Amino acid sequence: MKLLWLSNVLFPEVCTELNLPIPVIGGWMESGAKSLINDFSNHIDLAVVMLYNGNEVIYIDKYKIKYYLIPRNGSSLKFNFEEVNKHFRPDLVHIHGTEYSHSLAYINSSGTSNVVVSIQGLVSVYSRYYFGGIKRRQLFPSLRDILKIDTLFLQYKDMVRRGKNEIELLKKIEHVIGRTRWDQSNVWAINPFVTYHLCNETLRDSFYSIQWKMDECEPYSIFLSQAHYPIKGLQQVIKAVSIVKLHCPEIKVKIAGVDLLNKSFWKISGYGNYIKRLLRKYDVFENFIFLGSLSEKEITLQYLKANIFICPSSIENSPNSVGEAQLVGTPCIASYVGGNMDMIEDKVSGFLYRYEEVELLAYRICQLFENPKLCKKFSNQGRIAAQLRHDSRKNAQDLFFIYTSILNQ
Repeated sequence: MKLLWLSNVLFPEVCTELNLPIPVIGGWMESGAKSLINDFSNHIDLAVVMLYNGNEVIYIDKYKIKYYLIPRNGSSLKFNFEEVNKHFRPDLVHIHGTEYSHSLAYINSSGTSNVVVSIQGLVSVYSRYYFGGIKRRQLFPSLRDILKIDTLFLQYKDMVRRGKNEIELLKKIEHVIGRTRWDQSNVWAINPFVTYHLCNETLRDSFYSIQWKMDECEPYSIFLSQAHYPIKGLQQVIKAVSIVKLHCPEIKVKIAGVDLLNKSFWKISGYGNYIKRLLRKYDVFENFIFLGSLSEKEITLQYLKANIFICPSSIENSPNSVGEAQLVGTPCIASYVGGNMDMIEDKVSGFLYRYEEVELLAYRICQLFENPKLCKKFSNQGRIAAQLRHDSRKNAQDLFFIYTSILNQ
């Protein structure tokens, strides 16, 4: 089977070849590709098309996976997709992500026959929850936002625009791969005639080989894997921590990703200014630590050190951060939104709470801080669930079965 993937991120092998920094996101996609190659090397010839910030098409054929790099910008996207198809002649094409303009561009240039698209997020739905409950009058554009023409309101409009492209794609496509009841129901609502295939994701190798221990974590510490825009719910955690602090003044929240606060007046975003005001309002500035961008190894260390991992988003499909935390064994709390209900069983493998109810979030945090036995229970049950869900061999087998079933129709 000649299999062509369309990816929205560069794989590490490509980054090394071109001397580019390795992205901190999307590592799960390479893990899934390598599991597929390892288990079905005699049956699959895999090539991956990636968009990059260059000016020419690059073909790399020195690894187990073949790579086509095509320019991200310009009017030649349709032509380049057609040229890749002529050169590689795929039997089946797997597009990763519905939310990107190049996904629709591929469908429009090459059709939907023997094409399957996998759901990552659904921006047509995410856009409803973009501001995460923050009133728009509370979000003032910063000087940086104005100069870069990059306000939260423009980001929201861009998400709405991409959502329209996403809906157009989903109405045209015949096969979809998803992994939660949430994405299945939303795809069905857009296109009730699509064939839905269930397949879970394989995560990065590092998270399978380490294990959280209660007596080695930092007491009263919380880890958030990202918080760079309102959907990720940092504003709700700030409100909850102001309540927790009354019972546990030493609480610390560590946040990976973009450092919203440690920026000059010229560079801080409007959302960063809002978060700064909120931290002062609730008197919790000293309880939050922004770690900046972290490597895979550094992320694993934070999961091990944290007393609790929280996914406080206003919407998610199946956040890989929850899967990673569960694989490591970090006790988890997540908002009851999107597909989180398929990842955490409330009071069994973690806590779920309504996104708006910061009081319940605060109460659940205190329960875990005060109950090591409960932390250990969630750690063990979370690992069991995640090891089944993110089993690399089973996921590769499921994916191969999906491919063959599409080709045999």
